Amino acid sequence: MNFELEKKWRDTLQVASKHFGETLDMQALLFLIGLQELNKGYVDLTKDQKLEVMHIAICTLLEPYGYYEYQGRDKDGWPHFQNVEKLPMLNEKEQEELMKEAIIDYFEQTSLDKHKEYNG
Repeated sequence: MNFELEKKWRDTLQVASKHFGETLDMQALLFLIGLQELNKGYVDLTKDQKLEVMHIAICTLLEPYGYYEYQGRDKDGWPHFQNVEKLPMLNEKEQEELMKEAIIDYFEQTSLDKHKEYNG
């Protein structure tokens, strides 16, 4: 077990849960990241659109690892990605660790970007 990753993961979950006022898990974080990247404000979503929001999150998270490339937005403002490198064969635990690492990186980068905005 990667104890450093698990500590960072617990810290990330704790901060995000405190911010939103409820206990969050990986699925909730993926959905929130997808909504953030969709950047449409409050909208009613169908079940299929909610799955697309999760897909946006996964593509966004795996883009820095070289698996996806952002292609732009369609006429409705939804972001699209192209798979540029095949994902490796990972077991369930390895997939979970990759997603945890990517989510941690996303929140760390988002935090750094906001810090830069405030401090010029």
